[in-house]
Order: sequence, then C-alpha cells, then structure tokens
Amino acid sequence: MDVKNKKYLFVYLHGFRSSPQSTKARLTEAALAERQANGWQIEWYAPQLPASPKEAMALVQAEIVQRQYDVLCIIGSSLGGYYATYLAEQYPGARTTLLNPAVFPARDLERYVGTQTNWHDGSPFEFKPEYVAQLEALKVDRLTGHERYYLVAATDDEVLDWKEMMMKYPGANQVVIRGGDHAITDYPIYLPEILRFHFFWSYEN
Repeated sequence: MDVKNKKYLFVYLHGFRSSPQSTKARLTEAALAERQANGWQIEWYAPQLPASPKEAMALVQAEIVQRQYDVLCIIGSSLGGYYATYLAEQYPGARTTLLNPAVFPARDLERYVGTQTNWHDGSPFEFKPEYVAQLEALKVDRLTGHERYYLVAATDDEVLDWKEMMMKYPGANQVVIRGGDHAITDYPIYLPEILRFHFFWSYEN
C-alpha cells in the first residue's frame, strides 16, 4: 500500500497542567490538516486528559480501539511523553515522538499534590495523592523497538533533565536542541522531520 493511501491516526498527549490548545498541539494539527487537504487519510485525536493517570490512559485506549487505522502515531509532550511511552509499549507498531518527555513523573509531581490550575484557561483541578502511585504503575522499565521512538530533548529545559531523557531512550532517533526550553519554542523548525518520521519511518528502516 502506498504511504499516502494508508490511514493514519495521530494521538497527541499534552503535559501536566496543559491542554490540547498548547502551541505544539495546534501547530501539529495545522500541519496535518495541510496533508489532509492534499488527500492524506489522517485522523487527529488530542483529548483533554483527566488528572488521574489511570483514567487518562483508559480514555485514550478506549478511543484508539474505536478508530480505524493502518498506522498509529503518538506524540507526547512532557508528562504526555511518559504516557506516550506507556501506550507505545501497548501498541508495538506505534511510531512515537517524545517532546521533552517526563522520565520520573511520580518523583517530580509528588510536590504538586493538591489543587492546580490549567495553564490555558485557569480552570482548577485536583491532583490527588493516589495519582502519584498511578503514575508509577505506568512506568516502562524496558523499551522494545527503540528505533520506533523519536526523542526531542532541549538541553536548557527549565523543568526536566534532558540527560535523563537521553538515558531513558538510548536507541531512539534523537534530536538534541542545544539550548531551547521546555516548551520547545522553536518547534516549527523540528516539526517537518517529526512528521517525516511518522509517515516514512517504516519505509526507510
């Protein structure tokens, strides 16, 4: 089957306190819309994730089961990258991009237990103590198919340690941004190669 005639399902997973309205999510959706306009069969799924990690993964997996696709593409940012890794191991054929992914969120988010607010609309949500254990339960100790992961890590990420990212995904396709930030402000520069990975990876490897 020609690459353009395959059906692609793109799942975008946002980070902690973020939403599907993040800049990276909107830029990715817009780029995919251009391909849709040119005849590519692409579905976009970027849910507002529940605060509960267990509920978040149940929500996404229930949606994936209902969709019809030939290729599953997962993109996760920050905490969404941690979720994306978990999902990628549930769906071994998934092509997965990790944008400054959280590696140890149970450790890093424990101090955020309590009432938090969404970055984009200020809406409050409760990050409960049991969510820390739920995060730990989603931890992937051993990756399979390292080559189907695409890691983008910024050395000046002000939230997460890029070196931990590199150690977690040693065999992945890796792009190290010298400088940069957690939000990956220069995301438009890297987006074309990210999409190339998702559309053409299996044909070039």
